[in-house]
Amino acid sequence: MQQKDSWLLPEGIEETLPAEAKHLEALRNKLLDSFACWGYDLVIPPFIDFLDSLLIGAGHDLDLQTFKLTDQISGEMLGIRADMTPQVARIDAHNLKHEWPTRLCYAGTVLHTRGDPLEKTRSPLQIGAELYGHGGKESDLEVICLMLEMLAVTGLQNVHLDLGHVGIYRALAEQAALSDAQESELFAILQRKAKPELLELMDGYALSDGLKHMFLALPELNGGQTVLDKASAVLAQASAAVKQALADLTAVAGQLAVRFPNLAISFDLAELRGYHYHTGIVFAAFVPTVGREIARGGRYDNIGKVFGRARPATGFSADLKLLSALSKQSFQMPPRELIFAPYLDDAGLTESIRDLRAQRRAVIQELPGQTGGAGEYGCTAILVQEQQRWVVKAL
Repeated sequence: MQQKDSWLLPEGIEETLPAEAKHLEALRNKLLDSFACWGYDLVIPPFIDFLDSLLIGAGHDLDLQTFKLTDQISGEMLGIRADMTPQVARIDAHNLKHEWPTRLCYAGTVLHTRGDPLEKTRSPLQIGAELYGHGGKESDLEVICLMLEMLAVTGLQNVHLDLGHVGIYRALAEQAALSDAQESELFAILQRKAKPELLELMDGYALSDGLKHMFLALPELNGGQTVLDKASAVLAQASAAVKQALADLTAVAGQLAVRFPNLAISFDLAELRGYHYHTGIVFAAFVPTVGREIARGGRYDNIGKVFGRARPATGFSADLKLLSALSKQSFQMPPRELIFAPYLDDAGLTESIRDLRAQRRAVIQELPGQTGGAGEYGCTAILVQEQQRWVVKAL
Protein backbone atom coordinates (compact mmCIF):
# COMPACT_ATOMS: atom_id res chain seq x y z
CA MET A 1 0.00 0.00 0.00
CA GLN A 2 1.42 3.36 -1.03
CA GLN A 3 2.26 5.75 1.79
CA LYS A 4 0.17 8.91 1.91
CA ASP A 5 3.21 11.19 1.82
CA SER A 6 5.40 9.20 -0.57
CA TRP A 7 6.62 12.48 -2.08
CA LEU A 8 8.44 13.45 1.12
CA LEU A 9 12.24 13.36 1.27
CA PRO A 10 14.39 12.49 4.28
CA GLU A 11 15.27 15.46 6.47
CA GLY A 12 18.20 17.39 5.06
CA ILE A 13 17.98 15.73 1.63
CA GLU A 14 16.90 17.96 -1.25
CA GLU A 15 16.05 17.57 -4.89
CA THR A 16 17.16 20.24 -7.37
CA LEU A 17 14.52 21.50 -9.80
CA PRO A 18 15.26 22.52 -13.42
CA ALA A 19 15.94 26.25 -12.98
CA GLU A 20 18.27 25.74 -10.02
CA ALA A 21 19.89 22.68 -11.61
CA LYS A 22 20.67 24.71 -14.73
CA HIS A 23 22.23 27.49 -12.65
CA LEU A 24 24.12 24.98 -10.49
CA GLU A 25 25.56 23.13 -13.47
CA ALA A 26 26.57 26.37 -15.21
CA LEU A 27 28.41 27.52 -12.08
CA ARG A 28 30.03 24.11 -11.66
CA ASN A 29 31.37 24.21 -15.22
CA LYS A 30 32.57 27.78 -14.80
CA LEU A 31 34.45 27.00 -11.59
CA LEU A 32 36.01 23.77 -12.87
CA ASP A 33 37.12 25.64 -15.98
CA SER A 34 38.69 28.26 -13.73
CA PHE A 35 40.53 25.53 -11.79
CA ALA A 36 41.75 24.05 -15.08
CA CYS A 37 43.24 27.42 -16.02
CA TRP A 38 45.40 27.11 -12.88
CA GLY A 39 46.52 23.63 -13.92
CA TYR A 40 44.20 21.61 -11.64
CA ASP A 41 43.05 18.34 -13.24
CA LEU A 42 39.57 16.98 -12.55
CA VAL A 43 39.19 13.63 -10.77
CA ILE A 44 35.98 11.74 -9.88
CA PRO A 45 36.32 9.54 -6.76
CA PRO A 46 33.66 6.87 -6.05
CA PHE A 47 30.58 7.78 -4.03
CA ILE A 48 31.03 4.71 -1.81
CA ASP A 49 34.34 3.37 -0.55
CA PHE A 50 35.98 1.20 2.09
CA LEU A 51 35.40 2.88 5.43
CA ASP A 52 39.09 2.83 6.40
CA SER A 53 40.00 4.75 3.25
CA LEU A 54 37.36 7.41 3.89
CA LEU A 55 38.44 8.08 7.46
CA ILE A 56 42.21 8.26 6.98
CA GLY A 57 43.51 11.07 9.18
CA ALA A 58 40.06 12.61 9.38
CA GLY A 59 39.40 12.28 13.09
CA HIS A 60 36.33 11.52 15.15
CA ASP A 61 34.03 14.19 13.67
CA LEU A 62 34.10 12.75 10.15
CA ASP A 63 33.56 9.26 11.53
CA LEU A 64 30.30 10.43 13.12
CA GLN A 65 29.23 12.11 9.85
CA THR A 66 29.75 8.99 7.72
CA PHE A 67 26.95 6.59 6.78
CA LYS A 68 28.21 3.01 7.18
CA LEU A 69 27.09 -0.30 5.71
CA THR A 70 28.41 -3.80 5.13
CA ASP A 71 29.52 -4.90 1.66
CA GLN A 72 27.53 -8.01 0.74
CA ILE A 73 30.39 -9.21 -1.51
CA SER A 74 33.51 -8.74 0.61
CA GLY A 75 31.98 -8.51 4.07
CA GLU A 76 34.02 -5.32 4.63
CA MET A 77 32.65 -2.12 6.14
CA LEU A 78 31.87 0.51 3.53
CA GLY A 79 31.07 4.18 3.92
CA ILE A 80 29.29 6.79 1.83
CA ARG A 81 31.77 9.62 1.50
CA ALA A 82 31.24 12.57 3.83
CA ASP A 83 34.36 14.31 2.49
CA MET A 84 36.22 13.73 -0.78
CA THR A 85 39.67 14.88 0.36
CA PRO A 86 40.96 11.47 1.61
CA GLN A 87 39.92 9.86 -1.68
CA VAL A 88 41.71 12.52 -3.73
CA ALA A 89 44.81 12.02 -1.56
CA ARG A 90 44.70 8.31 -2.42
CA ILE A 91 44.53 9.13 -6.13
CA ASP A 92 47.66 11.26 -5.81
CA ALA A 93 49.58 8.83 -3.61
CA HIS A 94 48.60 5.45 -5.06
CA ASN A 95 47.40 5.98 -8.62
CA LEU A 96 49.31 8.94 -10.05
CA LYS A 97 52.57 8.57 -8.10
CA HIS A 98 54.08 11.79 -9.49
CA GLU A 99 57.36 13.03 -8.08
CA TRP A 100 56.47 16.61 -8.97
CA PRO A 101 53.69 18.75 -7.45
CA THR A 102 50.26 17.48 -8.46
CA ARG A 103 47.17 19.69 -8.73
CA LEU A 104 43.75 18.01 -8.59
CA CYS A 105 40.18 19.28 -8.34
CA TYR A 106 36.80 17.63 -7.87
CA ALA A 107 33.07 18.24 -7.61
CA GLY A 108 30.51 15.76 -6.33
CA THR A 109 27.84 15.01 -3.77
CA VAL A 110 28.83 13.98 -0.26
CA LEU A 111 26.44 12.67 2.40
CA HIS A 112 26.36 13.48 6.10
CA THR A 113 24.53 11.64 8.87
CA ARG A 114 23.65 15.01 10.41
CA GLY A 115 23.30 18.49 8.95
CA ASP A 116 25.25 21.55 10.00
CA PRO A 117 23.37 23.48 12.75
CA LEU A 118 23.28 26.56 10.50
CA GLU A 119 22.77 24.74 7.21
CA LYS A 120 20.33 21.84 7.42
CA THR A 121 21.37 20.05 4.24
CA ARG A 122 22.93 16.61 4.64
CA SER A 123 23.89 16.29 0.98
CA PRO A 124 26.27 19.13 0.06
CA LEU A 125 27.74 19.26 -3.44
CA GLN A 126 31.41 19.51 -2.51
CA ILE A 127 33.78 21.33 -4.83
CA GLY A 128 37.44 21.82 -4.11
CA ALA A 129 41.07 21.69 -5.13
CA GLU A 130 44.17 20.06 -3.66
CA LEU A 131 47.90 20.62 -4.24
CA TYR A 132 50.21 17.71 -3.40
CA GLY A 133 53.98 17.41 -3.28
CA HIS A 134 55.05 20.86 -2.02
CA GLY A 135 55.51 21.66 1.65
CA GLY A 136 56.29 25.37 1.46
CA LYS A 137 54.22 28.44 2.25
CA GLU A 138 54.11 29.20 -1.48
CA SER A 139 51.67 26.33 -2.09
CA ASP A 140 49.54 27.52 0.85
CA LEU A 141 49.43 30.92 -0.83
CA GLU A 142 48.46 29.39 -4.17
CA VAL A 143 45.47 27.46 -2.86
CA ILE A 144 44.23 30.44 -0.84
CA CYS A 145 44.46 32.60 -3.97
CA LEU A 146 42.61 29.91 -5.95
CA MET A 147 39.85 29.80 -3.33
CA LEU A 148 39.50 33.58 -3.55
CA GLU A 149 39.43 33.29 -7.34
CA MET A 150 36.61 30.74 -7.03
CA LEU A 151 34.60 33.16 -4.91
CA ALA A 152 35.30 36.02 -7.33
CA VAL A 153 34.17 33.92 -10.31
CA THR A 154 31.04 33.06 -8.34
CA GLY A 155 30.43 36.81 -8.03
CA LEU A 156 30.55 37.12 -4.26
CA GLN A 157 31.33 40.50 -2.71
CA ASN A 158 32.71 41.58 0.67
CA VAL A 159 34.62 38.36 1.28
CA HIS A 160 36.42 38.15 4.63
CA LEU A 161 39.36 35.78 5.09
CA ASP A 162 40.26 34.23 8.44
CA LEU A 163 43.77 32.80 8.86
CA GLY A 164 45.33 30.58 11.50
CA HIS A 165 48.11 28.04 11.93
CA VAL A 166 47.54 24.85 13.92
CA GLY A 167 51.30 24.29 13.93
CA ILE A 168 51.67 27.03 16.56
CA TYR A 169 49.58 25.10 19.09
CA ARG A 170 51.11 21.76 18.07
CA ALA A 171 54.65 23.07 18.58
CA LEU A 172 53.75 24.70 21.91
CA ALA A 173 52.22 21.44 23.14
CA GLU A 174 55.35 19.60 22.08
CA GLN A 175 57.58 22.18 23.79
CA ALA A 176 55.53 21.75 26.96
CA ALA A 177 55.78 17.92 26.67
CA LEU A 178 52.02 17.58 27.17
CA SER A 179 50.56 14.10 27.25
CA ASP A 180 47.90 13.18 24.68
CA ALA A 181 45.21 13.57 27.35
CA GLN A 182 46.50 16.97 28.43
CA GLU A 183 46.77 18.16 24.84
CA SER A 184 43.18 17.12 24.09
CA GLU A 185 41.89 18.71 27.30
CA LEU A 186 43.65 21.97 26.56
CA PHE A 187 42.49 21.87 22.93
CA ALA A 188 38.83 21.59 23.99
CA ILE A 189 39.09 24.58 26.33
CA LEU A 190 40.86 26.71 23.72
CA GLN A 191 38.09 25.96 21.24
CA ARG A 192 35.54 27.24 23.74
CA LYS A 193 37.81 30.21 24.57
CA ALA A 194 36.86 29.57 28.20
CA LYS A 195 39.43 31.71 30.00
CA PRO A 196 38.45 30.75 33.60
CA GLU A 197 38.75 27.06 32.69
CA LEU A 198 42.06 27.74 31.00
CA LEU A 199 43.42 29.52 34.08
CA GLU A 200 42.35 26.62 36.29
CA LEU A 201 43.88 24.08 33.91
CA MET A 202 47.20 25.94 33.76
CA ASP A 203 47.35 25.99 37.57
CA GLY A 204 47.15 22.20 37.53
CA TYR A 205 49.89 21.69 34.93
CA ALA A 206 53.55 21.46 35.94
CA LEU A 207 54.73 24.01 33.38
CA SER A 208 57.09 26.94 33.49
CA ASP A 209 55.56 30.38 33.96
CA GLY A 210 56.67 31.24 30.42
CA LEU A 211 54.79 28.36 28.84
CA LYS A 212 51.70 29.03 30.95
CA HIS A 213 51.79 32.67 29.85
CA MET A 214 51.92 31.66 26.17
CA PHE A 215 49.03 29.20 26.46
CA LEU A 216 46.94 31.75 28.37
CA ALA A 217 47.62 34.35 25.68
CA LEU A 218 46.48 32.21 22.74
CA PRO A 219 42.72 33.01 23.03
CA GLU A 220 43.59 36.73 23.00
CA LEU A 221 45.58 36.45 19.77
CA ASN A 222 42.74 37.17 17.39
CA GLY A 223 41.86 40.19 15.31
CA GLY A 224 43.54 42.22 12.58
CA GLN A 225 47.11 42.63 11.38
CA THR A 226 48.35 43.82 14.77
CA VAL A 227 47.73 40.31 16.14
CA LEU A 228 50.84 39.07 14.35
CA ASP A 229 53.06 41.67 16.01
CA LYS A 230 51.49 40.91 19.38
CA ALA A 231 51.99 37.17 18.83
CA SER A 232 55.64 37.72 17.95
CA ALA A 233 56.17 39.43 21.33
CA VAL A 234 54.06 36.96 23.34
CA LEU A 235 55.74 33.92 21.78
CA ALA A 236 59.29 35.28 22.03
CA GLN A 237 60.31 32.41 24.33
CA ALA A 238 58.66 29.73 22.20
CA SER A 239 60.51 27.04 20.28
CA ALA A 240 61.95 27.51 16.80
CA ALA A 241 59.04 25.50 15.37
CA VAL A 242 56.51 27.96 16.84
CA LYS A 243 58.45 30.93 15.48
CA GLN A 244 58.73 29.33 12.03
CA ALA A 245 54.98 28.69 11.93
CA LEU A 246 54.29 32.31 12.89
CA ALA A 247 56.80 33.53 10.30
CA ASP A 248 55.11 31.46 7.56
CA LEU A 249 51.70 32.79 8.54
CA THR A 250 53.02 36.35 8.50
CA ALA A 251 54.63 35.86 5.09
CA VAL A 252 51.44 34.42 3.53
CA ALA A 253 49.34 37.23 5.03
CA GLY A 254 51.78 39.79 3.64
CA GLN A 255 51.57 38.35 0.12
CA LEU A 256 47.76 38.24 0.29
CA ALA A 257 47.67 41.90 1.35
CA VAL A 258 49.75 42.81 -1.70
CA ARG A 259 47.69 40.75 -4.15
CA PHE A 260 44.31 41.63 -2.66
CA PRO A 261 44.65 45.11 -1.10
CA ASN A 262 40.90 45.36 -0.43
CA LEU A 263 40.58 41.92 1.17
CA ALA A 264 39.58 41.94 4.84
CA ILE A 265 41.92 39.55 6.69
CA SER A 266 41.71 38.50 10.34
CA PHE A 267 43.75 36.10 12.44
CA ASP A 268 42.89 33.70 15.22
CA LEU A 269 45.76 31.67 16.64
CA ALA A 270 43.46 29.70 18.95
CA GLU A 271 41.10 28.71 16.12
CA LEU A 272 42.14 25.10 15.59
CA ARG A 273 39.55 23.99 13.03
CA GLY A 274 40.39 20.51 11.79
CA TYR A 275 43.15 20.21 14.38
CA HIS A 276 43.19 16.41 14.22
CA TYR A 277 43.42 16.63 10.45
CA HIS A 278 45.35 19.78 9.53
CA THR A 279 49.04 20.34 10.22
CA GLY A 280 49.80 23.93 9.19
CA ILE A 281 48.11 27.07 7.90
CA VAL A 282 44.29 26.90 7.99
CA PHE A 283 41.89 29.38 6.43
CA ALA A 284 38.22 30.11 5.94
CA ALA A 285 36.20 32.57 3.88
CA PHE A 286 33.10 34.39 5.11
CA VAL A 287 30.53 36.80 3.68
CA PRO A 288 28.25 39.08 5.75
CA THR A 289 24.99 37.31 4.82
CA VAL A 290 26.02 33.83 6.04
CA GLY A 291 26.67 32.94 9.66
CA ARG A 292 29.35 30.36 8.92
CA GLU A 293 32.27 29.90 6.54
CA ILE A 294 31.42 29.47 2.86
CA ALA A 295 34.76 27.86 2.00
CA ARG A 296 37.61 26.51 4.09
CA GLY A 297 40.85 24.63 3.85
CA GLY A 298 44.39 24.23 5.07
CA ARG A 299 47.53 22.13 5.07
CA TYR A 300 47.27 18.42 5.88
CA ASP A 301 50.70 16.90 5.30
CA ASN A 302 51.32 13.14 5.32
CA ILE A 303 47.73 12.07 4.71
CA GLY A 304 48.93 9.87 1.83
CA LYS A 305 51.25 7.85 4.08
CA VAL A 306 48.72 5.07 4.57
CA PHE A 307 48.30 4.88 0.78
CA GLY A 308 52.03 4.35 0.32
CA ARG A 309 53.41 7.89 -0.05
CA ALA A 310 53.54 10.58 2.61
CA ARG A 311 53.20 13.73 0.50
CA PRO A 312 52.78 17.29 1.77
CA ALA A 313 49.35 18.61 0.81
CA THR A 314 47.14 21.67 1.05
CA GLY A 315 43.70 22.43 -0.34
CA PHE A 316 40.20 23.81 0.17
CA SER A 317 36.57 22.89 -0.37
CA ALA A 318 33.14 24.51 -0.46
CA ASP A 319 29.49 23.55 -0.91
CA LEU A 320 28.59 24.35 -4.51
CA LYS A 321 24.90 24.46 -3.59
CA LEU A 322 25.59 27.24 -1.10
CA LEU A 323 27.76 29.13 -3.59
CA SER A 324 25.03 28.77 -6.21
CA ALA A 325 22.39 30.14 -3.83
CA LEU A 326 24.61 33.09 -2.90
CA SER A 327 25.51 33.86 -6.50
CA LYS A 328 22.01 34.12 -7.96
CA GLN A 329 22.06 37.92 -7.98
CA SER A 330 25.54 38.25 -9.49
CA PHE A 331 26.07 35.21 -11.68
CA GLN A 332 23.41 35.30 -14.37
CA MET A 333 23.36 32.82 -17.21
CA PRO A 334 22.74 34.25 -20.69
CA PRO A 335 19.22 33.46 -21.89
CA ARG A 336 19.16 30.39 -24.11
CA GLU A 337 17.16 30.17 -27.30
CA LEU A 338 14.46 27.50 -27.10
CA ILE A 339 12.78 26.50 -30.34
CA PHE A 340 9.36 24.86 -30.56
CA ALA A 341 8.77 22.44 -33.46
CA PRO A 342 5.38 21.06 -34.55
CA TYR A 343 4.67 17.35 -34.73
CA LEU A 344 4.53 16.25 -38.37
CA ASP A 345 5.60 13.13 -40.24
CA ASP A 346 7.87 15.16 -42.47
CA ALA A 347 11.42 14.17 -43.43
CA GLY A 348 12.44 17.78 -43.97
CA LEU A 349 11.25 18.73 -40.48
CA THR A 350 13.08 15.80 -38.91
CA GLU A 351 16.29 16.75 -40.71
CA SER A 352 15.96 20.43 -39.70
CA ILE A 353 15.49 19.50 -36.04
CA ARG A 354 18.52 17.19 -36.18
CA ASP A 355 20.64 19.94 -37.78
CA LEU A 356 19.61 22.50 -35.18
CA ARG A 357 20.45 20.17 -32.30
CA ALA A 358 23.81 19.36 -33.91
CA GLN A 359 24.47 23.12 -33.76
CA ARG A 360 23.79 22.95 -29.98
CA ARG A 361 20.48 24.78 -30.37
CA ALA A 362 17.65 23.55 -28.15
CA VAL A 363 14.52 22.21 -29.85
CA ILE A 364 11.36 20.89 -28.18
CA GLN A 365 9.14 18.94 -30.54
CA GLU A 366 5.42 18.82 -29.98
CA LEU A 367 3.83 15.49 -29.13
CA PRO A 368 0.48 14.41 -30.67
CA GLY A 369 -2.51 15.55 -28.65
CA GLN A 370 -0.45 17.27 -25.98
CA THR A 371 -1.64 20.13 -23.81
CA GLY A 372 0.32 23.37 -24.07
CA GLY A 373 2.64 24.70 -26.68
CA ALA A 374 5.49 27.13 -27.29
CA GLY A 375 4.27 29.66 -24.71
CA GLU A 376 3.94 27.14 -21.89
CA TYR A 377 7.48 25.86 -22.51
CA GLY A 378 8.89 29.37 -22.54
CA CYS A 379 10.11 29.00 -26.12
CA THR A 380 11.67 32.01 -27.80
CA ALA A 381 11.29 30.78 -31.38
CA ILE A 382 9.31 28.35 -33.51
CA LEU A 383 10.01 26.22 -36.56
CA VAL A 384 7.73 27.11 -39.46
CA GLN A 385 7.62 25.96 -43.09
CA GLU A 386 8.20 28.61 -45.73
CA GLN A 387 8.55 27.79 -49.43
CA GLN A 388 9.20 24.11 -48.76
CA ARG A 389 11.90 24.92 -46.17
CA TRP A 390 11.77 24.79 -42.38
CA VAL A 391 13.02 28.04 -40.84
CA VAL A 392 13.33 29.40 -37.30
CA LYS A 393 11.14 32.40 -36.53
CA ALA A 394 11.41 34.45 -33.35
CA LEU A 395 8.31 34.63 -31.17
